[in-house]
Amino acid sequence: MVVGEFTQDTDLLVIGGGPGGYHAAFRAASHGIQTTIVEADAGLGGVCLHRGCIPSKAYLSLAETIHAAEHSKVMGVDFGKPQLDINAIRTWKEEVVSKLTGGLDSLCKKHGVERLRGTARFEDGRHVTIEGGDVRRVKLRRAIVATGSRSIALKDIQIDSPRVLTSRTALELEDIPKTLLVIGGGYIGLELGQVYAAFGSCVTVVEMTPGLLPGVDHDLVRPLRKRLDKDFEETCLETTVTGMKEVKGGIELTFEGKSPPKSNKFEKVLVAVGRRPNSGDLNLEKAGVEVNDRGFIKVDSAFRTTGQRIFAIGDVIGDPMLAHKAMHEGAVVADNLAGKNTVFEPRAIPAVVFTDPALAWAGCTETEAKEQNLDIVIKKIPWSASGRAVSLGRTDGLTKMIFDKSSRRLIGMALTGPHAGEMIAEGVVAMEMGAVAYDLATAIHPHPTLSETIGEVAGLVPG
Repeated sequence: MVVGEFTQDTDLLVIGGGPGGYHAAFRAASHGIQTTIVEADAGLGGVCLHRGCIPSKAYLSLAETIHAAEHSKVMGVDFGKPQLDINAIRTWKEEVVSKLTGGLDSLCKKHGVERLRGTARFEDGRHVTIEGGDVRRVKLRRAIVATGSRSIALKDIQIDSPRVLTSRTALELEDIPKTLLVIGGGYIGLELGQVYAAFGSCVTVVEMTPGLLPGVDHDLVRPLRKRLDKDFEETCLETTVTGMKEVKGGIELTFEGKSPPKSNKFEKVLVAVGRRPNSGDLNLEKAGVEVNDRGFIKVDSAFRTTGQRIFAIGDVIGDPMLAHKAMHEGAVVADNLAGKNTVFEPRAIPAVVFTDPALAWAGCTETEAKEQNLDIVIKKIPWSASGRAVSLGRTDGLTKMIFDKSSRRLIGMALTGPHAGEMIAEGVVAMEMGAVAYDLATAIHPHPTLSETIGEVAGLVPG
């Protein structure tokens, strides 16, 4: 390795080691492209692995276990009050992350991808400087920007205090506050809110819009809201935070709106109001790469930016900000760089909210269908009709499907309930294959399972 101020050459430089970045790097290297990946963190995986998807799901699995143990009382089994060892829980989460990080290191070596640590900034369209590592400068032929996103702060309101948490610091789980205010009723706020509630915090959620999970099908949110009304102390909609200050023992806040919380003081506050792209510190303008007014990098259908030979994928190019979308985008770019004629044309990109009950959807939603004036057939079945759901004591679920009226082709699926995130894949495959209601209704689903509801809903569509 060349060190110092000398320039190191590479055919493809991937900037960002998250799911989109490492997936693109491995795929490109498997095609024989000389590939280098630069990442500021010590290990690959990005926010998703180290400070997002994986650690939050590790905690959510424990929360689900606590919920299941509590629910088992109605079935005649009482495990007693759970005893939490926060240090052990944190250690287990770190072991999960460490195992997956080690796996990415092995794949890097297997594919022959060179790893550089540091922060990359463009000098021009062919060179980047790297701060914080041994290699100071890289000359590249082509580049993929996959720098992801970060949490949004409350402008002019949020204060710098260890009592004010972001999604990142909340996952460090330093302690379990007696009271926690979650600002933001999106998926991050609700997932982490349920974690802390399961671990013993008294949780209050404040959301500025009229409903939780803005934009998500109300049929899906309704069962979750019933559960959250039990898990959370308060859910305050159409309410905003207008100020905060640190006082003895907590954070004092001021509110405006229809339903401010009963208390204005909380031991800790979690700000979860969205994410913004990591594009501002890359010196993109020096490489001729344009961004829009929200900071997202402009790309065409092949993920080419306005900079020659520079591509961008993942959160940094816009919604939906999903790791699996970024991974597929990375694969498409890598294939095309290898001379393959590959396009990114998904009929359905699944989304999952890992609350309890979980929510999952893919394809066209009911709202989108109506906005587009589509002629559709909507069918749904509550899980109270499912033998498996009844035996689990989890009849709070729902299966909903949307079909084109003339062709009976499936164009959307939505689920609420345990394992919804695992079940939505059937809908994704069906939509990608152009399945019609008859296909799903006549496909034999195992009994008794929750997936049976998919076939049953499809069977409601008249031939």
